[in-house]
Formats: sequence, C-alpha cells, structure tokens
Amino acid sequence: MTTDDLDTRLRPAVLNNALFCDAVCRAHGLPTDFGDESFWLSASRTPPLYPDGVTLAPGTSEESLLRRMDTDSPGCSVKDSFADLDLEGDGFEVLFDAQWIHRPAGAPTAGGAPSGGLEWSEAAGEAELSAWEAAWDGEESTGLFRPVLLGEEIAFLAGRRDGRVVAGAVVNLAAGVVGVSNLFAHDEADTDAAWTGALTSAAARWPGHDVVGYESGDDLATAVRHGFAPIGPLRIWLRTSE
Repeated sequence: MTTDDLDTRLRPAVLNNALFCDAVCRAHGLPTDFGDESFWLSASRTPPLYPDGVTLAPGTSEESLLRRMDTDSPGCSVKDSFADLDLEGDGFEVLFDAQWIHRPAGAPTAGGAPSGGLEWSEAAGEAELSAWEAAWDGEESTGLFRPVLLGEEIAFLAGRRDGRVVAGAVVNLAAGVVGVSNLFAHDEADTDAAWTGALTSAAARWPGHDVVGYESGDDLATAVRHGFAPIGPLRIWLRTSE
C-alpha cells in the first residue's frame, strides 16, 4: 500500500486513535513520541490493552519502530495501522485483525434503533470514572483510565438502567474526527442501544463531525448496521518470544 492508495478517510481515523492512546499513556506519566510522523510509540511498557507502538503511515520501517521500543519485557505490542508490517522474525505473533471504520456526520442509526430504556450521561469525576471502568471491565476498577483524561476532547459515556452502568463507550475529538472505542453492553440485547446512545451523545457534544474507530467480527457487522463503512485493515501484533 502506498500513500496514493489510501482512502482519504483512513489517515484521520488512524491519527485519532493514536492520539487517544497517547493521552492514556501520558495520563500514566509515560513518555511518548510521535517519531518522524510515521509512527507513535512509548519507550516504556504501556498500560494493559494499549500498544507500545502505532504506525501512522504505510511502509513504516520495522527496524526504526522497534529499536525505540521496550521489546524485552513481556507484553510488547504494535498496532499495525495498515496491516503491512512483518514482525514474525522479531518474535511477534498476530493477536487479531480488524477494520478501520468511518461514519459520516448525520448518518442515521440502525433503522431508528431504540435507546433500550438507557439513560446516557458523561462520567464526571473520579468516582464516576471508576464506576464506568468497573462496568466496562466487568470487575473492579484498576485505575486504567485516570481522571486527568476527562475534559473537552475526551468523554466516557455511560448508559444507565435503574442507576447502574450497563453500557458505555469512550469518545474523543482529535484529527478533525470523533473516535469511538471501548464500547460495551452487559446484555447483548443492549448492543444496538449502546451504539445508538454513544453516537447520539457524540453528535450532541461535537455536532457535524464524522465518527471513526475500528472493529472486527460480529462487532464490525453491528457497526456497519449503524452507518459505518470499513475503510481499511489493521493488525495487532504481540511479542511472544525472544
């Protein structure tokens, strides 16, 4: 893949996601670096579920990226944003493949999907953020998401039923688009309601912006039903050997 071959919607999606990863890592006090603008990385091990490196352009040099990352300690991972790296020879295995997705501003929800009786609001303050994380993780909050993330450009959306968080998502405004990630619903029947609530809340907060993210499998099919289109592949690599 060359730059000329890229869908014009792809680069903002990639950069939006990298900037959110950057915010999460900086909230943990980690030094981060956008390198030569072809990749983002953290030289120190990142929080769980967050990559140590993200490619921002096709054709990124594996050697240039890996030499600046901590590949020795367990858990090193790379978000290969264009699915064009070959890291097997460096001790990595493919964790999963996915598709970047894009939804134009104002696109309708899935056939006017109902709200599922959920009441939506943004997590405000440390206690509500901790409750959101516990609901997302299904266990107690571990402090993955720090209160410093709450602000003008990032919101943790909570869908409540009878006062309890049963669905949610993270939305962030960066690179001229709104990213949606970490979407969840405790009951599979609430998945459509979670997408409807997240998209409606994001549109109210930042009207007129396209929405991006990435999904795979059944989650990708659900996103497509809510007005998203796949715009390009990505791959997550995890280092599993020396």
